[in-house]
Amino acid sequence: MSSRTIKVDTSVLHAAKQTYRSYMDAYDDQIPRPLGIAVNRNDLTGKLVFRKPILLPQESFVPIEVVEAHR
Repeated sequence: MSSRTIKVDTSVLHAAKQTYRSYMDAYDDQIPRPLGIAVNRNDLTGKLVFRKPILLPQESFVPIEVVEAHR
């Protein structure tokens, strides 16, 4: 992670952690490490991101380092 501080809304971070945990529980080590999680701020659903994301206006990107740091 870079030296700059990344601020993430608490509900978005919680949704990102929940999404990541669900994928890790289901697929364990079978999937490559994602770059982060794209979270829809309207319904707090998340998707793992494996390439540079193109986000919709209602989405926030949470880098995987931030998700893992707040386990």
